[in-house]
Amino acid sequence: MKDPHVFVIVGAGLAGAKAAQTLRETGFGGEIVLLGEEPERPYERPALSKGLLLGTAERESVFVHEPGWYAAHDVDLRTGVHVSAVDRAARQAELGDGQRIGYDALLLTTGATPRGLDVPGADLNGVLSLRTLPDSDRIAAALADGGHLVVVGAGWIGLEVAAAARQHGATVTVVEHSELPLLRVLGPGIARVFADMHRDHGVTFRFGATVRAFRGESRVSAVVLDDGTELPADAVVVGVGVQPNVALAEQAGLTVDNGIVVDQALRSSDPRIYAAGDIANAYHPVYGTHLRVEHWATALHSGPAAARSMLGAEVVYDRLPYFYTDQYDLGMEYTGYAPSGGYDTVVVRGDLAKREFIAFWIAGGRVMAGMNVNIWDVTPQIETLIRSSKPVDLARLADPGIALEDVTPVDTQPLASGRSNRS
Repeated sequence: MKDPHVFVIVGAGLAGAKAAQTLRETGFGGEIVLLGEEPERPYERPALSKGLLLGTAERESVFVHEPGWYAAHDVDLRTGVHVSAVDRAARQAELGDGQRIGYDALLLTTGATPRGLDVPGADLNGVLSLRTLPDSDRIAAALADGGHLVVVGAGWIGLEVAAAARQHGATVTVVEHSELPLLRVLGPGIARVFADMHRDHGVTFRFGATVRAFRGESRVSAVVLDDGTELPADAVVVGVGVQPNVALAEQAGLTVDNGIVVDQALRSSDPRIYAAGDIANAYHPVYGTHLRVEHWATALHSGPAAARSMLGAEVVYDRLPYFYTDQYDLGMEYTGYAPSGGYDTVVVRGDLAKREFIAFWIAGGRVMAGMNVNIWDVTPQIETLIRSSKPVDLARLADPGIALEDVTPVDTQPLASGRSNRS
């Protein structure tokens, strides 16, 4: 007999699609309704600023499932659909056309929206942001034309776009209000590695600067900085962060604070409503605080975790935050959580100048996060150090001649093994 329950997922991105997949794989036989505002079926976003811009990835490769997967697995995928309200008392999601869909459990995976700049000319053609497939297409078209590209914001998206643009031969200027790229994320020592790398590839930085206006007739032709400098621009990409799409949660009266506040099982303040992906400000048992993480891996893993929680499983979502980037000949993976002000030192093993190293962010001797640059297959060891939650010997941590497996908590420190680092 078919399960009579109806599970509704609002947000047809990676988190929502993987949640639907998990529901079916774990034997849920009820109705699954997957609602997305974009016209495309669910897709993954990393290639939008990487392979698609570089021309190394095929467009079809970004989609989570083949076109026929949803029908074959009895998932009612509806694209181009706006959900206008959630009626918690009636347990219904209301669509923009007035239709109501009842639910037994509701999962919100509505993602985030790029922040814009509230300056004159922000609506000119050629002033672009990057979040969706069409956004990536527009930026790729602009890069193909070469010319002058101005990137506003030296975060991960901004730097990946800058790298792709240089590899297309464009002249690139990055405008950043801080003194270095990624300064709040990485701290000055590691941030300089990225600044130097981009300068080596011909990128010009304007640090300590903000945008006053965009100029042009119908299309942008210049970016005006706060000191009056005008930068020529055939196109502009604004990458100054995103804001979680929490309007629906606020309308429904859920607890919202930097995203939808959920527990370690990804349950919101309403026990029938869950959240995953960019909008979930989830309690993380390893760090003992709520975290909202905007990266691909969070969508990939939190969607399935929320699905299992919806089915009544005892879920503790404790995946460590993880993200990666590829820029020029640099590949990087970052694991953990070390916000600005949340660590007291950075330990480096390896060679910063060669851009082959692992950096560790340390608080009270404890490893809070680790980033491996052009060194591979060390993420499990970094995770082990973070999860130990105990101080480690920082001298051993910095020594490439000691395997990461042998950098154990100081209260159980063995004799030096003399083994070489496998990385």
